[in-house]
Formats: sequence, C-alpha cells, structure tokens
Amino acid sequence: MTKKNHPETIALHGGDYRSDPTTKAVAVPIYRTTSYEFDNTEHAAKLFALKEFGNIYTRIMNPTNDALEKRISALESGLACVTVSSGQTASSFAVLNVAQAGDNIVSSTDLYGGTVSLFTHTLSKLGIEIRYADPSDPKNFEKQIDDKTRAFYGETLPNPYLRVFPIQEVSNIGRKYNIPLIMDNTAAPVICKPIEHGASVVIHSLTKYIGGHGTAIAGSIVDSGNFDWTADPKRQPLFNEPDASYNGVIWGKAVPEMTGANVPFAVRARVCLLRDFGSACSPDNAFSIIQGLETVALRMKQHCNNAQEVVNFLKKHSEVKKVIYSTEHEKFIADRAKKYLNGGNGPMVGIELKGGIDAGKKFIESLRMFYHVANIGDARSLAIHPASTTHSQLNDRELEASGVTQSYVRLCIGLEHIDDIIEDLDQALNKSSKGTLKAVS
Repeated sequence: MTKKNHPETIALHGGDYRSDPTTKAVAVPIYRTTSYEFDNTEHAAKLFALKEFGNIYTRIMNPTNDALEKRISALESGLACVTVSSGQTASSFAVLNVAQAGDNIVSSTDLYGGTVSLFTHTLSKLGIEIRYADPSDPKNFEKQIDDKTRAFYGETLPNPYLRVFPIQEVSNIGRKYNIPLIMDNTAAPVICKPIEHGASVVIHSLTKYIGGHGTAIAGSIVDSGNFDWTADPKRQPLFNEPDASYNGVIWGKAVPEMTGANVPFAVRARVCLLRDFGSACSPDNAFSIIQGLETVALRMKQHCNNAQEVVNFLKKHSEVKKVIYSTEHEKFIADRAKKYLNGGNGPMVGIELKGGIDAGKKFIESLRMFYHVANIGDARSLAIHPASTTHSQLNDRELEASGVTQSYVRLCIGLEHIDDIIEDLDQALNKSSKGTLKAVS
C-alpha cells in the first residue's frame, strides 16, 4: 500500500476502511441503526465511562460516519474528526467547545453571512462575545485579545469576499497566547491545508465541495493534534477544569492518556456536544458525502480551472464593473493566494455590474444554464445575489465588512464545458444592460 499522502489517493483510501469485515463489500455500507449490542455489562460500563472506545448510540458515533471521519481527517492532515449534521453545526460546536458564557473569540470580518448571524445574534445570547478583526492586517487579531479570549476564527476563502485568510500569520500570534486558530476550509478543500500552516482546528460544511453534488447536508470538525490544551490552564478552562458530566474528567489530560493521541478537542466535541445537542450526521448523508469525497480532488481542479477562465472573460466584459476573485485584490492580499492555495485559486467568482442592483437582478433572471440557488460547491454552475438572500439578515455595516454590495453577484463555477459557461454568462450580461427583461425559456 502507498503512503497515501496525495489527495486523490486519500479521498479513495484514507482511514483504515478497506472492505466490510463481514461481507467484504468495498463501498462503505450504510449502518442504519440507532444502537449497538454490548458484549456484557462490564463492556457497556467501560464504554459509557470512556475507559474503552466503541459504538454506543448513533447520535454520538456510527460506523459509516467513522469511515468518513477518518478519511476527512486524513485529507486535512489531522488526527481525529467528528461529523455533525451541517456546516452551521460545525461552526457552532467549534466555538462552544472552547468558550462559555463570559468568554470571547476573535473572528475575521470576512465570513459567510450565516456565520455572522450565528456569531453576532445567537452565540451572544449565550453570553459568548464575538470580537471582529479585519484580516487584511493580522495584527488586528492581537489587538482584540484579553484574558477571556479562547480562540481565533477565520475562513480560508471567505464567501463572498474571496480574500484568502492569513493562516500562518494569525496562527503564530495565537500560539504566543495559547489561543488556537479555528479555520473554516469549506470553499478550499484539497487546494488548501490549513493545519500545515498552523491551524489547530479545521471545519467544513461537507454539503459543499466535498459532497459536491447538492444531495446531502453534513459538517465536520477536524482536530489537528498540534495544539497543547494544557499549556495554559487559565486560557483553556474547558480542557483543564473537571467536567462534572463525566465524573470530574479533565479532558486535556485524560484524552491523551486514554487514546495515546492529543485529540481532546475532537473527543470533547463528540462526547459532550454531540451527546447533549444531538446534532448528528445521519449515516445516509455520510454515505452520500463519501461518494462526493472520492472525486473531490479531481473536481476542485476543474472548478478552479473553469473559474480562472471565467475571471479572464469577465475582466474584459463591458458590463462588468469589478471582478472579485482570490487573485484580484491588492497585491499583498492576492499574494496570499499564491502562499496558501495550491492547484487552483478557488472555485468562486464575484462580480459587480455597471448597472447596479437592477442590472444584477436582470443578470440573475437571464441566466439559462446557471442555477439560481443558495448553495455553493455543486457540480453545476450556480449564481445568487447575496444582499437579498444569503446575507439579507445583515445590516449595512455588516454587509460592507463581509464584502457584499447591493450590486454584488456570486458565481460558483461548475464542471460544465467552459465554452458553455461563458456563453451563458455573456448572454445574461448583455441582457442585464437592457431596460426590459424578456421572458427566458
């Protein structure tokens, strides 16, 4: 067997699943069960006391999910992974796993609109403060730190700003204060490996590029194993103070002793948050995500190649005021794409049209092949107007911070032939400048 260190190979062979031990089935079976039989009362007691790891209840773990988790962990160069019901759950759990009422995290301003709403409105009601830092200067994160700061948070290729996050620079700042960096790598699987640049935790909405076909919703949390949760007990109390829900266990110390691996973040997320909130990924969805995962490395190449061709076309089009792409920012921001992205500059493109919001609406409604949907990461090409949809809950200040203007249109470039993609964009752009929108078949 090879070392399996190439993403194309990891996507097919990562983890320890080779075939089903009973049937020898090569495809990962869907274990559609709620419960698992214990060998005896001693076996059951050891599982519940975490003296032995194994299947207890599908809300917490499942063999289908386990195969997916090990493969995602390998893809991201992590040590352990927990799958959950959605990307939003992954974002929520990543914060709740380190912060409690009275604590704060410092987050990038460049975020998906749903994450901004989660952070600003929902988590604040739980007593967790979210402080925002503009990632154009990594030092902005350091300025926000106090003795209650528990984590930094960023998106590798933030949707819709598309400014690549300074992973190593912010991670280095965090290490000085024993603050982990949590990275949302949803929009850049394969082409970016945040853990290799210092991130401690990587999350995904598996619904997007890893699933790849718009058929299943799921999320994941990967523990890098590279962060010392016990180095500063006051900085990370949830990993250094006794947990009454497990008879006083101290996660930062107990997990490495129990597992031989430095993965207390993943274990606590599973046995506390998944146990209590129940936001489990169904084994059926895990199976669908595995099917997408097997081809994600190949698809990302084509997504990125097509996106670059679209950027080249749009930059010359008379109706386009501005093109937003990872390499189309100020030089020091564009240079981050060269540093952190490998094998493509990203699958998403943003545009602002000369005709403003009315032109944007006409453009969306004139597209024939592109789908008008809220998802990203589909094999198909997609388009949406964020200010009136995905980011509509944000106020003007939040919209500006996230890079959304009223005329901004987000394009997720799919796997269709590039000539067909450009033809559809061209005809829609030409119609966007006309005064009357005619019905399009």
